[in-house]
Amino acid sequence: MIRRKNLIAKAYLNLIDAENLEKAAKNSRDKLLIHLLHRLGCRITEELGISTDNIDFNSGKITIVHLKSRVYLNCRNCGNKLGLKHDFCPQCGAKSDLTSLERSERRRQRQLPLDTASLDMIKTYIEQGGPILRNGKMYLFNINRHRAWQIVRECAEKAGLGDLINPETGKVRGVSPHRIRDAFAIHAMKVDDS
Repeated sequence: MIRRKNLIAKAYLNLIDAENLEKAAKNSRDKLLIHLLHRLGCRITEELGISTDNIDFNSGKITIVHLKSRVYLNCRNCGNKLGLKHDFCPQCGAKSDLTSLERSERRRQRQLPLDTASLDMIKTYIEQGGPILRNGKMYLFNINRHRAWQIVRECAEKAGLGDLINPETGKVRGVSPHRIRDAFAIHAMKVDDS
């Protein structure tokens, strides 16, 4: 921690800060949002994309779908992999324009364990009617990324958490969903080291 204008500022959030953020939340949706951010360490957009189908209550796991997808292009004649800039297939010589290519998209996903408290919190939230039906799926949250950032900032103010300062660069950052993700990573490293 470094001193700045007679205030002690932190470089990152710790477990107590994350718990205080969660306590400062005014409703069950906001509590669950902050709780899962801290417990899963996922990106805010990944969390907002969680549907009830992604949660396996029996095994206690949640599937997080990576937002970025990879596009693979293949020659229709020989099946050779091609790049976007290929005009001709290097293997069979066929002209390759985007209409003559087979496109396949792949998204990475990861399964993460959920502790009993998190599972109970999700169950209660679902029973209260929290999830919203959108595009044929029941999503946990019906908010956008901007609103999620606002919720975290409002809870940080209520919890009395100040700005975070990078001790190496001196850069000041407010509490945000990504700072909660950083706190998860730092805590995981500390637990792994001990």
